[in-house]
Amino acid sequence: MCDTLIATKLSTSNGIAIFGKNSDRPVNEGQSMVYFPAQTYNAGSVLKCTYIEIPQVEKTHAVLLSKPFWMWGAEMGINEHGLVIGNEAVYSKIPANKKPALLGMDLLRAALERAVTPREAMQVIIDLLEEFGQGGNCASHGESMYYHNSFLIANADDAWVLETVDKQWAARQVQDVYSISNCFTLGSQWDMASSDLVNLALQKGLAKSAGSFNYTKDYSDFLFTTFGKGRTRRATTTHLLEQDKGNFNIQSMMGTLRHHNDENFDPQTTGIASVDVCMHAGFGPIHISQSTASMVTYLDGNTPIIFATGTSAPCTSIFKPMWMDTASSLNFGPVPASTTDSASLFWTHEKLHRATLLNYPERLKTYAAERDELETKFVQGALNLSHASQQERADFSVECLRESLSAEIDWLKRVEKVPARKHILYASAWSGFNKKAGVKI
Repeated sequence: MCDTLIATKLSTSNGIAIFGKNSDRPVNEGQSMVYFPAQTYNAGSVLKCTYIEIPQVEKTHAVLLSKPFWMWGAEMGINEHGLVIGNEAVYSKIPANKKPALLGMDLLRAALERAVTPREAMQVIIDLLEEFGQGGNCASHGESMYYHNSFLIANADDAWVLETVDKQWAARQVQDVYSISNCFTLGSQWDMASSDLVNLALQKGLAKSAGSFNYTKDYSDFLFTTFGKGRTRRATTTHLLEQDKGNFNIQSMMGTLRHHNDENFDPQTTGIASVDVCMHAGFGPIHISQSTASMVTYLDGNTPIIFATGTSAPCTSIFKPMWMDTASSLNFGPVPASTTDSASLFWTHEKLHRATLLNYPERLKTYAAERDELETKFVQGALNLSHASQQERADFSVECLRESLSAEIDWLKRVEKVPARKHILYASAWSGFNKKAGVKI
Protein backbone atom coordinates (compact mmCIF):
# COMPACT_ATOMS: atom_id res chain seq x y z
CA MET A 1 0.00 0.00 0.00
CA CYS A 2 1.40 3.36 -1.06
CA ASP A 3 0.37 6.92 -1.85
CA THR A 4 1.82 9.12 -4.60
CA LEU A 5 0.97 12.81 -5.02
CA ILE A 6 1.63 15.73 -7.31
CA ALA A 7 0.97 19.44 -6.92
CA THR A 8 1.70 20.92 -10.34
CA LYS A 9 3.10 24.39 -10.86
CA LEU A 10 -0.47 25.71 -11.13
CA SER A 11 -1.24 24.76 -7.53
CA THR A 12 1.86 25.61 -5.48
CA SER A 13 2.74 28.78 -3.63
CA ASN A 14 5.52 29.80 -6.05
CA GLY A 15 4.69 28.06 -9.33
CA ILE A 16 7.14 25.17 -8.84
CA ALA A 17 5.71 21.65 -8.93
CA ILE A 18 6.13 19.31 -5.95
CA PHE A 19 5.99 15.49 -6.05
CA GLY A 20 5.72 13.17 -3.06
CA LYS A 21 5.43 9.50 -2.26
CA ASN A 22 5.32 7.06 0.64
CA SER A 23 6.53 3.59 -0.31
CA ASP A 24 4.65 1.01 1.75
CA ARG A 25 6.43 -2.32 1.72
CA PRO A 26 7.02 -5.35 3.99
CA VAL A 27 8.29 -4.36 7.45
CA ASN A 28 11.77 -5.83 7.22
CA GLU A 29 12.44 -5.10 3.56
CA GLY A 30 15.38 -2.72 3.47
CA GLN A 31 15.03 0.17 1.03
CA SER A 32 17.65 2.77 0.24
CA MET A 33 18.54 5.68 -2.00
CA VAL A 34 20.82 4.51 -4.81
CA TYR A 35 22.45 6.58 -7.55
CA PHE A 36 23.26 5.13 -10.99
CA PRO A 37 25.22 7.28 -13.48
CA ALA A 38 24.37 7.64 -17.16
CA GLN A 39 25.85 4.86 -19.27
CA THR A 40 26.42 3.83 -22.88
CA TYR A 41 25.96 0.24 -24.08
CA ASN A 42 27.02 -1.75 -27.11
CA ALA A 43 24.44 -2.61 -29.74
CA GLY A 44 22.64 -5.84 -28.91
CA SER A 45 23.21 -5.55 -25.16
CA VAL A 46 20.72 -7.23 -22.84
CA LEU A 47 19.28 -5.80 -19.64
CA LYS A 48 18.58 -8.18 -16.75
CA CYS A 49 15.59 -6.86 -14.83
CA THR A 50 14.26 -8.48 -11.67
CA TYR A 51 13.00 -11.63 -13.39
CA ILE A 52 13.41 -11.36 -17.15
CA GLU A 53 15.81 -9.95 -19.73
CA ILE A 54 14.91 -7.25 -22.24
CA PRO A 55 16.95 -5.45 -24.90
CA GLN A 56 19.12 -2.66 -23.51
CA VAL A 57 19.10 0.78 -25.09
CA GLU A 58 22.23 2.52 -26.36
CA LYS A 59 22.22 5.23 -23.68
CA THR A 60 20.65 5.49 -20.22
CA HIS A 61 20.18 8.60 -18.10
CA ALA A 62 21.53 9.06 -14.59
CA VAL A 63 18.94 8.14 -11.97
CA LEU A 64 18.49 8.45 -8.21
CA LEU A 65 16.20 5.73 -6.92
CA SER A 66 14.50 4.67 -3.71
CA LYS A 67 14.94 0.96 -4.20
CA PRO A 68 14.05 -2.24 -2.28
CA PHE A 69 17.29 -4.17 -1.97
CA TRP A 70 16.34 -7.33 -3.86
CA MET A 71 14.83 -6.02 -7.10
CA TRP A 72 16.26 -4.29 -10.17
CA GLY A 73 13.47 -1.74 -10.23
CA ALA A 74 12.50 0.99 -7.80
CA GLU A 75 9.50 2.33 -5.92
CA MET A 76 10.20 5.95 -6.86
CA GLY A 77 12.96 8.03 -8.35
CA ILE A 78 14.17 10.93 -10.43
CA ASN A 79 16.51 11.21 -13.40
CA GLU A 80 19.02 13.83 -14.50
CA HIS A 81 16.35 15.63 -16.55
CA GLY A 82 14.07 16.26 -13.57
CA LEU A 83 11.62 13.46 -14.46
CA VAL A 84 10.03 11.79 -11.43
CA ILE A 85 7.87 8.65 -11.19
CA GLY A 86 6.10 6.79 -8.40
CA ASN A 87 4.07 3.60 -8.78
CA GLU A 88 1.14 2.04 -6.94
CA ALA A 89 -0.19 -1.48 -6.61
CA VAL A 90 -3.72 -1.72 -8.01
CA TYR A 91 -6.02 -4.72 -7.89
CA SER A 92 -8.39 -5.85 -10.61
CA LYS A 93 -11.12 -8.41 -11.21
CA ILE A 94 -8.66 -9.69 -13.81
CA PRO A 95 -6.03 -11.55 -11.74
CA ALA A 96 -2.49 -10.23 -11.80
CA ASN A 97 -0.02 -12.32 -13.76
CA LYS A 98 1.97 -14.61 -11.45
CA LYS A 99 4.45 -15.65 -14.11
CA PRO A 100 7.79 -13.79 -14.10
CA ALA A 101 7.61 -10.69 -16.28
CA LEU A 102 8.39 -7.02 -15.63
CA LEU A 103 7.51 -5.70 -12.20
CA GLY A 104 5.87 -2.30 -12.02
CA MET A 105 9.05 -1.16 -10.30
CA ASP A 106 11.10 -2.40 -13.29
CA LEU A 107 8.89 -0.39 -15.64
CA LEU A 108 9.40 2.67 -13.45
CA ARG A 109 13.19 2.44 -13.48
CA ALA A 110 13.33 1.67 -17.20
CA ALA A 111 11.26 4.77 -17.93
CA LEU A 112 13.54 6.97 -15.81
CA GLU A 113 16.63 5.58 -17.53
CA ARG A 114 15.22 5.97 -21.05
CA ALA A 115 12.94 9.04 -21.08
CA VAL A 116 13.30 12.81 -20.73
CA THR A 117 9.66 13.97 -20.47
CA PRO A 118 6.54 12.51 -18.82
CA ARG A 119 5.02 11.70 -22.23
CA GLU A 120 8.19 9.88 -23.27
CA ALA A 121 8.26 7.99 -19.96
CA MET A 122 4.67 6.95 -20.41
CA GLN A 123 5.45 5.64 -23.87
CA VAL A 124 8.43 3.65 -22.58
CA ILE A 125 6.19 1.97 -20.00
CA ILE A 126 3.42 1.32 -22.52
CA ASP A 127 5.79 -0.19 -25.10
CA LEU A 128 7.46 -2.48 -22.54
CA LEU A 129 4.11 -3.42 -21.02
CA GLU A 130 2.61 -4.40 -24.36
CA GLU A 131 5.68 -6.36 -25.46
CA PHE A 132 6.77 -8.11 -22.25
CA GLY A 133 3.84 -7.75 -19.86
CA GLN A 134 3.86 -7.15 -16.12
CA GLY A 135 3.90 -9.89 -13.52
CA GLY A 136 5.78 -11.95 -10.98
CA ASN A 137 6.03 -11.89 -7.22
CA CYS A 138 6.42 -8.32 -5.96
CA ALA A 139 7.75 -9.47 -2.57
CA SER A 140 10.72 -11.50 -1.40
CA HIS A 141 11.79 -13.89 1.36
CA GLY A 142 8.77 -16.15 1.47
CA GLU A 143 6.12 -13.45 1.09
CA SER A 144 3.82 -13.13 -1.90
CA MET A 145 2.33 -10.04 -3.55
CA TYR A 146 0.87 -9.92 -7.04
CA TYR A 147 -0.70 -6.83 -8.55
CA HIS A 148 -1.14 -4.52 -11.53
CA ASN A 149 0.35 -1.02 -11.43
CA SER A 150 -0.53 2.62 -11.76
CA PHE A 151 2.03 5.42 -12.17
CA LEU A 152 2.26 9.13 -11.47
CA ILE A 153 4.80 10.66 -13.87
CA ALA A 154 5.86 14.31 -13.72
CA ASN A 155 8.45 17.00 -14.31
CA ALA A 156 8.51 20.76 -13.75
CA ASP A 157 5.93 21.45 -16.47
CA ASP A 158 3.80 18.35 -17.01
CA ALA A 159 2.23 15.42 -15.14
CA TRP A 160 0.35 12.27 -16.15
CA VAL A 161 -1.45 9.40 -14.45
CA LEU A 162 -1.08 6.00 -16.14
CA GLU A 163 -3.21 3.08 -14.91
CA THR A 164 -2.75 -0.50 -16.14
CA VAL A 165 -4.48 -3.86 -16.06
CA ASP A 166 -2.23 -6.59 -17.43
CA LYS A 167 -1.29 -5.18 -20.89
CA GLN A 168 -4.16 -2.70 -21.04
CA TRP A 169 -3.80 0.93 -19.98
CA ALA A 170 -5.33 4.38 -19.82
CA ALA A 171 -3.73 7.76 -19.12
CA ARG A 172 -4.83 11.23 -18.11
CA GLN A 173 -2.94 14.52 -17.96
CA VAL A 174 -2.98 16.24 -14.56
CA GLN A 175 -3.99 19.90 -14.46
CA ASP A 176 -3.43 20.99 -10.85
CA VAL A 177 -3.29 18.37 -8.07
CA TYR A 178 -3.68 14.61 -8.14
CA SER A 179 -3.20 11.63 -5.88
CA ILE A 180 -3.02 7.93 -6.64
CA SER A 181 -3.21 5.08 -4.17
CA ASN A 182 -4.08 1.39 -4.27
CA CYS A 183 -7.17 1.91 -6.40
CA PHE A 184 -8.13 2.86 -9.93
CA THR A 185 -9.03 6.54 -10.30
CA LEU A 186 -9.69 7.36 -13.95
CA GLY A 187 -13.35 6.35 -14.16
CA SER A 188 -14.52 7.43 -17.61
CA GLN A 189 -12.08 10.32 -17.87
CA TRP A 190 -8.84 9.68 -19.73
CA ASP A 191 -6.94 11.30 -22.56
CA MET A 192 -5.34 8.17 -24.03
CA ALA A 193 -6.02 4.43 -23.76
CA SER A 194 -5.02 1.08 -25.25
CA SER A 195 -7.16 -0.07 -28.17
CA ASP A 196 -8.56 -3.11 -26.34
CA LEU A 197 -9.20 -1.52 -22.93
CA VAL A 198 -12.99 -1.46 -23.30
CA ASN A 199 -13.24 -4.62 -25.42
CA LEU A 200 -11.46 -6.69 -22.78
CA ALA A 201 -13.91 -5.55 -20.11
CA LEU A 202 -16.81 -6.48 -22.41
CA GLN A 203 -15.30 -9.88 -23.27
CA LYS A 204 -14.79 -10.69 -19.58
CA GLY A 205 -18.32 -9.60 -18.71
CA LEU A 206 -17.02 -6.77 -16.52
CA ALA A 207 -18.88 -4.03 -18.41
CA LYS A 208 -22.43 -4.10 -19.78
CA SER A 209 -21.74 -1.90 -22.80
CA ALA A 210 -19.06 0.27 -24.33
CA GLY A 211 -21.17 3.33 -23.63
CA SER A 212 -21.43 2.59 -19.92
CA PHE A 213 -17.82 1.48 -19.44
CA ASN A 214 -16.15 2.91 -16.35
CA TYR A 215 -12.50 1.96 -15.80
CA THR A 216 -12.65 2.32 -12.01
CA LYS A 217 -15.96 0.54 -11.46
CA ASP A 218 -15.61 -2.19 -14.05
CA TYR A 219 -11.99 -3.24 -13.49
CA SER A 220 -11.60 -2.76 -9.70
CA ASP A 221 -11.66 -5.83 -7.50
CA PHE A 222 -13.57 -5.70 -4.22
CA LEU A 223 -11.39 -7.43 -1.63
CA PHE A 224 -7.96 -5.80 -1.90
CA THR A 225 -9.26 -2.41 -3.00
CA THR A 226 -11.69 -2.28 -0.09
CA PHE A 227 -9.54 -3.61 2.74
CA GLY A 228 -6.38 -1.85 1.57
CA LYS A 229 -8.32 1.42 2.05
CA GLY A 230 -6.81 2.90 -1.11
CA ARG A 231 -9.92 4.97 -1.80
CA THR A 232 -9.99 6.26 1.77
CA ARG A 233 -6.32 7.22 1.75
CA ARG A 234 -6.68 8.84 -1.67
CA ALA A 235 -9.65 10.86 -0.42
CA THR A 236 -7.50 12.04 2.49
CA THR A 237 -4.51 13.08 0.37
CA THR A 238 -6.72 14.67 -2.28
CA HIS A 239 -8.46 16.72 0.42
CA LEU A 240 -5.12 17.88 1.80
CA LEU A 241 -3.87 18.80 -1.68
CA GLU A 242 -7.07 20.67 -2.51
CA GLN A 243 -7.13 22.37 0.88
CA ASP A 244 -3.74 24.01 0.30
CA LYS A 245 -4.08 24.49 -3.45
CA GLY A 246 -2.42 27.75 -4.37
CA ASN A 247 -0.36 27.73 -1.18
CA PHE A 248 1.11 24.23 -1.34
CA ASN A 249 4.84 24.02 -0.50
CA ILE A 250 7.53 21.51 0.41
CA GLN A 251 6.49 21.31 4.07
CA SER A 252 2.87 20.80 2.98
CA MET A 253 3.90 17.70 1.06
CA MET A 254 5.99 16.39 3.95
CA GLY A 255 3.07 16.95 6.32
CA THR A 256 0.72 15.12 3.97
CA LEU A 257 3.02 12.09 3.83
CA ARG A 258 3.12 12.10 7.66
CA HIS A 259 -0.66 12.34 8.00
CA HIS A 260 -2.50 10.27 10.59
CA ASN A 261 -6.29 10.38 10.73
CA ASP A 262 -6.34 10.66 14.52
CA GLU A 263 -4.65 13.62 16.26
CA ASN A 264 -3.99 11.27 19.18
CA PHE A 265 -2.69 8.52 16.93
CA ASP A 266 -1.29 5.46 18.68
CA PRO A 267 -0.40 2.47 16.47
CA GLN A 268 -0.84 0.11 19.41
CA THR A 269 -4.53 0.90 19.79
CA THR A 270 -5.71 1.49 16.21
CA GLY A 271 -8.16 -1.05 14.84
CA ILE A 272 -7.00 -3.92 12.66
CA ALA A 273 -8.81 -2.36 9.67
CA SER A 274 -7.39 1.15 10.20
CA VAL A 275 -4.91 2.38 7.59
CA ASP A 276 -3.29 5.83 7.43
CA VAL A 277 -1.27 7.69 4.79
CA CYS A 278 1.73 7.35 7.12
CA MET A 279 1.38 3.59 7.36
CA HIS A 280 2.41 1.64 10.45
CA ALA A 281 2.67 -2.12 10.76
CA GLY A 282 1.01 -4.03 13.54
CA PHE A 283 -1.46 -6.81 14.21
CA GLY A 284 -3.70 -8.05 11.41
CA PRO A 285 -3.37 -9.04 7.74
CA ILE A 286 -3.45 -5.51 6.32
CA HIS A 287 -0.81 -4.29 8.77
CA ILE A 288 2.06 -6.43 7.55
CA SER A 289 3.38 -3.44 5.58
CA GLN A 290 4.48 0.03 6.58
CA SER A 291 5.88 3.19 4.99
CA THR A 292 9.46 2.04 4.48
CA ALA A 293 10.67 5.10 2.55
CA SER A 294 9.41 8.56 1.62
CA MET A 295 10.45 11.17 -0.90
CA VAL A 296 9.48 14.75 -1.74
CA THR A 297 10.83 16.39 -4.88
CA TYR A 298 10.85 20.12 -5.52
CA LEU A 299 10.68 20.18 -9.31
CA ASP A 300 12.61 23.33 -10.03
CA GLY A 301 13.38 23.03 -13.72
CA ASN A 302 16.96 24.17 -13.13
CA THR A 303 18.09 22.28 -10.04
CA PRO A 304 15.38 19.99 -8.64
CA ILE A 305 15.83 19.27 -4.93
CA ILE A 306 15.16 15.79 -3.60
CA PHE A 307 14.17 15.44 0.06
CA ALA A 308 14.34 11.75 0.97
CA THR A 309 14.11 9.90 4.26
CA GLY A 310 15.89 6.72 3.18
CA THR A 311 14.21 5.33 6.29
CA SER A 312 10.81 4.05 7.38
CA ALA A 313 7.87 5.90 8.95
CA PRO A 314 8.12 9.54 7.82
CA CYS A 315 6.67 10.65 11.16
CA THR A 316 9.81 9.33 12.88
CA SER A 317 12.18 10.29 10.06
CA ILE A 318 13.91 13.37 8.68
CA PHE A 319 13.65 14.38 5.03
CA LYS A 320 17.24 15.01 3.96
CA PRO A 321 18.10 17.25 0.96
CA MET A 322 20.13 16.20 -2.05
CA TRP A 323 20.49 16.94 -5.74
CA MET A 324 21.08 14.63 -8.68
CA ASP A 325 24.63 15.89 -9.15
CA THR A 326 25.46 15.57 -5.43
CA ALA A 327 23.86 12.21 -4.65
CA SER A 328 27.04 10.24 -5.26
CA SER A 329 28.78 12.19 -2.49
CA LEU A 330 26.41 10.86 0.19
CA ASN A 331 27.27 7.77 2.19
CA PHE A 332 24.12 5.93 3.24
CA GLY A 333 26.10 2.90 4.35
CA PRO A 334 25.70 -0.58 2.87
CA VAL A 335 22.54 -1.55 1.02
CA PRO A 336 20.10 -2.75 3.72
CA ALA A 337 18.71 -6.26 3.37
CA SER A 338 16.00 -8.11 5.32
CA THR A 339 17.98 -8.49 8.55
CA THR A 340 19.37 -5.78 10.78
CA ASP A 341 22.86 -4.39 10.44
CA SER A 342 24.78 -1.71 12.29
CA ALA A 343 25.83 0.47 9.36
CA SER A 344 23.04 1.12 6.85
CA LEU A 345 20.90 4.24 7.14
CA PHE A 346 17.70 2.17 7.02
CA TRP A 347 18.54 -0.20 9.87
CA THR A 348 20.27 2.47 11.96
CA HIS A 349 17.02 4.44 11.95
CA GLU A 350 15.01 1.34 12.83
CA LYS A 351 16.44 1.51 16.36
CA LEU A 352 14.71 4.86 16.86
CA HIS A 353 11.60 3.93 14.88
CA ARG A 354 10.89 0.65 16.65
CA ALA A 355 11.71 2.09 20.06
CA THR A 356 9.30 4.98 19.43
CA LEU A 357 6.51 2.52 18.62
CA LEU A 358 6.68 1.09 22.16
CA ASN A 359 4.98 4.24 23.43
CA TYR A 360 4.36 6.29 20.31
CA PRO A 361 2.36 9.24 21.76
CA GLU A 362 4.83 10.00 24.55
CA ARG A 363 8.07 8.94 22.92
CA LEU A 364 7.45 10.88 19.69
CA LYS A 365 6.89 14.04 21.74
CA THR A 366 10.50 13.91 22.91
CA TYR A 367 11.83 14.78 19.43
CA ALA A 368 8.99 15.74 17.03
CA ALA A 369 9.51 19.49 17.51
CA GLU A 370 13.26 19.21 16.89
CA ARG A 371 12.59 17.02 13.86
CA ASP A 372 10.47 19.80 12.39
CA GLU A 373 12.99 22.52 13.27
CA LEU A 374 15.87 20.60 11.73
CA GLU A 375 13.86 19.84 8.63
CA THR A 376 12.84 23.50 8.23
CA LYS A 377 16.52 24.41 8.42
CA PHE A 378 17.33 21.81 5.75
CA VAL A 379 14.55 22.99 3.43
CA GLN A 380 15.42 26.66 3.68
CA GLY A 381 19.12 25.97 3.31
CA ALA A 382 18.54 23.87 0.21
CA LEU A 383 16.31 26.52 -1.35
CA ASN A 384 18.96 29.16 -0.70
CA LEU A 385 21.49 27.03 -2.60
CA SER A 386 19.43 26.58 -5.77
CA HIS A 387 22.00 28.57 -7.78
CA ALA A 388 25.08 27.53 -5.82
CA SER A 389 27.95 25.43 -7.12
CA GLN A 390 27.82 21.66 -7.14
CA GLN A 391 30.46 21.52 -4.42
CA GLU A 392 28.54 23.90 -2.14
CA ARG A 393 25.40 21.83 -2.53
CA ALA A 394 27.28 18.57 -2.02
CA ASP A 395 28.84 19.90 1.18
CA PHE A 396 25.41 20.98 2.42
CA SER A 397 23.88 17.55 1.69
CA VAL A 398 26.69 15.79 3.54
CA GLU A 399 26.30 18.11 6.54
CA CYS A 400 22.52 17.61 6.65
CA LEU A 401 22.98 13.85 6.64
CA ARG A 402 25.55 14.12 9.42
CA GLU A 403 23.27 16.33 11.52
CA SER A 404 20.31 14.01 11.04
CA LEU A 405 22.29 10.95 12.09
CA SER A 406 23.65 12.77 15.15
CA ALA A 407 20.17 13.97 16.09
CA GLU A 408 18.70 10.47 15.89
CA ILE A 409 21.36 9.12 18.24
CA ASP A 410 20.36 11.76 20.77
CA TRP A 411 16.64 11.18 20.22
CA LEU A 412 17.01 7.45 20.83
CA LYS A 413 18.54 8.16 24.24
CA ARG A 414 15.58 10.39 25.13
CA VAL A 415 13.04 7.90 23.84
CA GLU A 416 14.45 5.06 25.92
CA LYS A 417 13.96 7.12 29.11
CA VAL A 418 10.20 7.15 28.53
CA PRO A 419 8.45 4.00 29.85
CA ALA A 420 7.34 1.56 27.18
CA ARG A 421 3.79 0.24 26.83
CA LYS A 422 2.91 -3.04 25.16
CA HIS A 423 -0.53 -3.93 23.88
CA ILE A 424 -0.59 -7.73 23.75
CA LEU A 425 -1.63 -8.23 20.10
CA TYR A 426 0.50 -5.38 18.82
CA ALA A 427 3.49 -6.56 20.83
CA SER A 428 3.03 -10.08 19.51
CA ALA A 429 3.05 -8.86 15.90
CA TRP A 430 6.19 -6.79 16.39
CA SER A 431 7.88 -9.59 18.29
CA GLY A 432 7.53 -11.66 15.14
CA PHE A 433 8.80 -8.88 12.85
CA ASN A 434 11.79 -8.24 15.10
CA LYS A 435 12.66 -11.91 15.44
CA LYS A 436 12.77 -12.37 11.66
CA ALA A 437 15.06 -9.36 11.27
CA GLY A 438 17.28 -10.12 14.26
CA VAL A 439 16.26 -6.88 15.98
CA LYS A 440 16.55 -6.73 19.76
CA ILE A 441 14.60 -4.03 21.60
